Amino acid sequence: MFLRLLLSPTIGRSALHRCPAARTTMSSFATSSNAPPPTPSFANSRLTPQALSEYYEAQFDSKGIEKFSVRDPASGAEIAALDLHGAAEAKIAVDRAHDAFRNEWNPNRVTAQARYDALVRWERLIRENARDLATLLTLENGKPISEATIEVAGGADSVAWFAEEARRIDGDVMQGAKRRQRVMVLKQPVGVVGAITPWNFPFSMITRKIGPALAAGCTVVVKPSEETPLSAIALTYLAHEAGFPKGGVQIVCGDAKAIGAELTGSSKVRKIGFTGSTAVGKLLMAQSASSIKRISLELGGNAPFIVFEDADLDRAALALLGSGLRNAGQTCICADKVLVHDDVHDAFAEKLAEKMARLRLGHGLDKSTTHGPLINAAALDKVEAHVTEAVEAGATLVVGGSRANPGEGLEGHFFQPTLLTDVKVDMSCFREENFGPVLSLHRFKTDEEALEIANDTEYGLAAYFYTSSMRRSWTISEGLEYGMVGCNDVAVTGVTTPFGGWKQSGLGCEHSKYGIEEFLQKKAVFLTF
Repeated sequence: MFLRLLLSPTIGRSALHRCPAARTTMSSFATSSNAPPPTPSFANSRLTPQALSEYYEAQFDSKGIEKFSVRDPASGAEIAALDLHGAAEAKIAVDRAHDAFRNEWNPNRVTAQARYDALVRWERLIRENARDLATLLTLENGKPISEATIEVAGGADSVAWFAEEARRIDGDVMQGAKRRQRVMVLKQPVGVVGAITPWNFPFSMITRKIGPALAAGCTVVVKPSEETPLSAIALTYLAHEAGFPKGGVQIVCGDAKAIGAELTGSSKVRKIGFTGSTAVGKLLMAQSASSIKRISLELGGNAPFIVFEDADLDRAALALLGSGLRNAGQTCICADKVLVHDDVHDAFAEKLAEKMARLRLGHGLDKSTTHGPLINAAALDKVEAHVTEAVEAGATLVVGGSRANPGEGLEGHFFQPTLLTDVKVDMSCFREENFGPVLSLHRFKTDEEALEIANDTEYGLAAYFYTSSMRRSWTISEGLEYGMVGCNDVAVTGVTTPFGGWKQSGLGCEHSKYGIEEFLQKKAVFLTF
């Protein structure tokens, strides 16, 4: 859907660059119309921001508690005010989840078929309410409704996959060391899981953690980002409607530091699943060490996108826009550093610029919008600083390069999709995770040089390259130090394949047949007769 949107013929007015001393070769950029933000509508009255706020607040004693605002990043308008919970509520949630694991969701009482049935009911409710869930996601995150719709469908796919996995948990039987002895290897749920999720994919990041946990027989306490808690509350509500015990799926929103400390410090929580920054991942690892918790981490990235001289440039350019600018560049697998062979660099940059001129900034509920805002002011400041630093150090600004106000009522955190060339490898926009709509191009001459630059990072989540050489397809795939590699493709995620990184990009994996193993522990039972 996103790649199709990029091809829409919607050329707009030029952008004004505010980066000082920028060397500029082209500045055409399109925006959405000046219409005010569309008014959201919901078919299910239980999934409105107000209804979800009331549902969440009923889970705890809310008398006299401080509130925090959930705001539309496109307009700045408040869409909900939630209770600011902390360590006390997190402890209550953990106790409830622990009690549910010992009682209503006890693996000795709940069969694999029962877990499958509950997950299928949850999946069905997600699909039946997909439009409302996508609207909610766009309101709190800002991404275009087309992307939100795809994310909701992907979340339902995750639940469907792990529903089947609930019935595929198996073990082994082997001979023991003694003549009359057999050994059974059982796989049993770890217990209570703490799931800490980010704002950039507030729906799918939860289903890919809750889904396998519940399928394995665990119970879960979810701590979503304060920026985007409504999608998580909606998923929790639908899980309870599907028949999961309320204690089995708990949610706590608010003080990230206090809630995180309670989840990592509690002896009742036996596993932590986290998606977010590498810095926070390291902190959670350290905090979990005292009780030797299992931990799965999906952390930061600095994805290279390599275009070799024999690549299909049109195909590569379209793929780069899809990878690098999806969700306004706010994904951990976005292409941050673009390596282009010297022989095709200029032609490739020109194709990118032409396609970027067709993009439209605006509110995500406007169906003509291809790109929404950044999540908050801090994210906007970071992206602007990266671009300013680059052009001051000699990079050429080709497209975009500044903040934007795409229409009436859209005074949110917009930054123009930006194309930089002549980027040096030591620039922040190239070496760091931008988490913004910035494409940074650097020239290379040999395969060895491309690999060396691509691997020169502490991260190892995703990498991409385009070539027509079969030999190069193998050598580059094997040479890239990343957990996921796309050869002539940027779609490196799916429910059937493992999602996880190397180096400081994480531990463990999500999805695939391996994903549920993160929530199971092995037990060897020796039977002597």
